[in-house]
Formats: sequence, C-alpha cells, structure tokens
Amino acid sequence: MKELELKYGCNPNQKPSRIYVENAELPIKVLSGKPGYINFLDAFNGWQLVRELKEATGLAAATSFKHVSPAGAAVGLPLSDVEKKIYWVDDMDVEFSPIANAYARARGADRMSSFGDFIALSDVCDKATALIIKREVSDGVIAPGYDDDALEILKAKKNGNYNVIEIDPAYVPEPIEKKQVFGITFEQGRNELKIDDEFFNNIVTENKELTKQAKIDLAISMITLKYTQSNSVCYVKDGQAIGIGAGQQSRIHCTRLAGQKADNWFLRQSPQVLGLQFVDGIRRADRDNAIDLYIGEDYMDVLADGAWENIFKVKPEVFTREEKRAWLDQMSGVTLGSDAFFPFGDNIERAHKSGVQYVAQPGGSIRDDHVIDTCNKYGMVMSFTGIRLFHH
Repeated sequence: MKELELKYGCNPNQKPSRIYVENAELPIKVLSGKPGYINFLDAFNGWQLVRELKEATGLAAATSFKHVSPAGAAVGLPLSDVEKKIYWVDDMDVEFSPIANAYARARGADRMSSFGDFIALSDVCDKATALIIKREVSDGVIAPGYDDDALEILKAKKNGNYNVIEIDPAYVPEPIEKKQVFGITFEQGRNELKIDDEFFNNIVTENKELTKQAKIDLAISMITLKYTQSNSVCYVKDGQAIGIGAGQQSRIHCTRLAGQKADNWFLRQSPQVLGLQFVDGIRRADRDNAIDLYIGEDYMDVLADGAWENIFKVKPEVFTREEKRAWLDQMSGVTLGSDAFFPFGDNIERAHKSGVQYVAQPGGSIRDDHVIDTCNKYGMVMSFTGIRLFHH
C-alpha cells in the first residue's frame, strides 16, 4: 500500500486528504478504525519519540500525544502505590508489564491534557496495556505489534471504531523531509540527533554531580522536546515527564506553564487530594476536572454549596495556598530541559519553585552568566548541550 485516503485534513472542509510515500510502501497497517490526518500526525511523531526513548534508555517507552505535541512521556519503571492511585489504576487486578507501566505514567502525569489522546508504544501492546487503554478516552494507538488478547480488547473499543495502527519497526525514512506551506515546498534534513550519556557532559555550574537517574531524566526531557511544538520546556521526574510547556512565544511562559503542570502532578499526591471522597459513579473525566479545580485558584467552583454535593461525599476543606506551598517545597530531584537557550535567570527562579535540581539547555545567550549564577545560587547542575531542538 503506497497511499491511504483520509476522510479529510485538519478540518472537515479540507479535502481531499491522504498520506502516501513516493518510492516505497507505507510502513503501517490499520488494524481497526479509520485514523484521520491529525491522528497520523500524532501517531508518527509519537512513534519517533518512543522509539528514541527506548534506544536512549533501554526501557519500554510510551507517550500520550495531543495536537501534535506530547501531553506525557515515560519509560516503564514500576509504579508506586501512590502513582497507581493518582493514575486511577490502583483498582486493576493485573500484573503491570513495563510497557503498561510506561503508558500509565505517560497518560497519568497530566490527565487533563491527555484526555482524548493518541498513544504511541515502543513495544508490542500486551493485554495489561490494552486494559488501561480500554478505560480511558483516547483516539487511537500506534505500536510495533499487538498480542491477540490486546488486539481483541482494542478492536472492541468505541464500538469497533477505535484506531489501531501497527508500524514496521524496521522502517527508516528518507534523510530529506519536505512539507508545503502556501503552495511552497520546504525541504530539510531530518533531525537525526542521537541523545546519549555524552550529550550532557558540558556542565557549566559549580555543582557537577549528575546522577545516573538525572541523565536518564534529562534524556527523556530532551527527546520529548524534539517532538514538542516550540518554544518548549519539559520537567521530568523519575523517568516520566511531569510538565510539558509547548508552543509558547515566550520561554518564561513555557517554563511557568510546564511548572504549573509539574506542581499539579505533585499536589495530586498530597494527603488533601488522596483523601478526597468522590460520590459513587462519578465519571473519570469529571473526577480529573474536580481535582484540577480543587488544587487551583478556582477551588470554589467545586466547594460552593450546591456544587460539592454533586462531586464529593464529604465536603473537603480548602487546600490553602500556604498548605500547597508547604507540600510543593518537598518536591526535589526534578530535571528541566529546554529546546533553546534560557535568555534570563527568571526561568531558573521559576524552575526552582518546582524542585528542579538538574537543567539541560543549549546555552548561547548573552546572559548565560546570569543564568549560570542563578543555578549556582540554588546548587543546581546545568549542562550546555550546544544543540537547539526546535520542532514545527
């Protein structure tokens, strides 16, 4: 199959639409559903991301994509009891495989952004992973293969209309890529940059103690940024992205956006949130939305009389700003990557509030000295990679 006709492009009025290759066959099989234009954009970007994460770390990897940027990415480290609870998989009576762990973490870190995601898996999708996917609102999945049990579960999702794509893991694209904008063809060499242990060797701060886990987390951050619409920054903790800021014109806005997502991830682990008692039968999306409001500035939207009764069995106490700050002050060991240089130290100041200890960025700003000084003030380790990772 050299081409696949699609229903429409980015929007229903954009017809005709198709994907195709000129001198070979498409490296995919559609096993279920009818993926659309944006589905394939997410699928192919996501597949590249997880393939590179697997190559860089040796661990199973998954990503949750939305609108051509990752909402989450993770490798298959075991889930803690708290993580199982905040990712809503603590009630599942299954043995979590590495790829199932990877997807639970990728999907769970930012559940608001992952709602309706397209999934990419580095490894064959097994039954445990399919059971997690089954219960979530999602548009589809791409993987190098599917167990029989997993495929049966996924084909039954959305009344048989769930998008399931199998990709040939041996596929290698042409070294030159093209796209058209306004009838004009753009051409460039593919970004084949390999991110490995040596990528972070140029440490420019006084503190030069970069741990093995920090190197893994920085690799996850930078590989995630390769497939995130720029400007972008990515916070990572213990093998998973916990906050991604994408497509912002100002880098400090990226850092703040991603930092707020990282904060929300940690606040969901607080006793105040873990102790919330939801009414029976509440939908998963409503539960996620209620938590997001409860830990934010608009908490009265779910705590006002006449509102909380529809969500909680018992009215929760207000999670005060002081209590939230005290909890967040316990967060540490976070890594932060940036797809281009930090122009000012304000990005580091904001990162410090979210427990960042390790930083990787290209460097090259006229204010590098100020950024380095700010890192030194907090005892951070910062690597200059010398490589920009814009993605558009």
